[in-house]
Amino acid sequence: MSAHPSPTATLNETLHATPSHPVTSADARIPLRGHLRHTGALIRRNLLWIRQDPESMFDALLMPIVFTLLFVYVFGGSIGQALGGGQNGYVQYVIPGMIAMMSMTLSQGVGTGFSQDFNSGVMDRFRTLPIGRGSVLFAKITVELTRMLFATAVLMVVAVLVGFDITNWPGLFATVGLSALFASSIMWVFLTLGVILKNAQSVQAMGFLVLFPLQFGSSIFAPTKSMPGWLQHFTDYNPLSTLADAARGLMIGGPVAHDLWVTIGWSVAITAVMAPVAIHKFRTKT
Repeated sequence: MSAHPSPTATLNETLHATPSHPVTSADARIPLRGHLRHTGALIRRNLLWIRQDPESMFDALLMPIVFTLLFVYVFGGSIGQALGGGQNGYVQYVIPGMIAMMSMTLSQGVGTGFSQDFNSGVMDRFRTLPIGRGSVLFAKITVELTRMLFATAVLMVVAVLVGFDITNWPGLFATVGLSALFASSIMWVFLTLGVILKNAQSVQAMGFLVLFPLQFGSSIFAPTKSMPGWLQHFTDYNPLSTLADAARGLMIGGPVAHDLWVTIGWSVAITAVMAPVAIHKFRTKT
């Protein structure tokens, strides 16, 4: 018998300690304290699943390593020459952009995981429990943000090894916070996809169609000045470009204010639009 409590057992124990409420289609009858307790129990449940299935962290571990080595050593020489600083100059350019990329790429995992929970019957179990429906979504976002922070830490270790100079620690922490804010807003989009699409493969395919043009049609990997005019107009409105440019300003110096406020504006707008949609779709489905 396993020495570790199962995620389901942990959730049941926590909910058993919570005063019972009728299961309704809305969360109005559950007080804020109950929502917080439910969210905490679900966060622990999700973390226990990761502990029992460490392979689920492979993407957060390997993605920053592979992408950093790929872009620095395959493209760094040529793009670095165009920047006027060689490969080392490209390292200083691309690492802040990679932090922005992590915030977008790993956000997709919340949608695929959510879809898998529906198809595996986990959501049927949640439907029978007196928990706030919103707690399930907030717990998912919290755990995915934890994975994103882990991936960012791995990225920075690799970045230092390939020559990145961390000269502004407050700027680094501000960049991580800004990336987490933007990632949390994008996660509401993928949570919605996880609810409305039939399986995780569909969520992954749709996510690829969204992520690919946003990532490569931005200033993450290369300056946008050499791009065609029509593509430059797209990058000007691409939130990943403003996030990457704000990260560079915070970490290595340069203009910050405009890109910072535009990124915050995008994050607030996406959350304001998609969070109510995701919660409504989830309540309707469950």
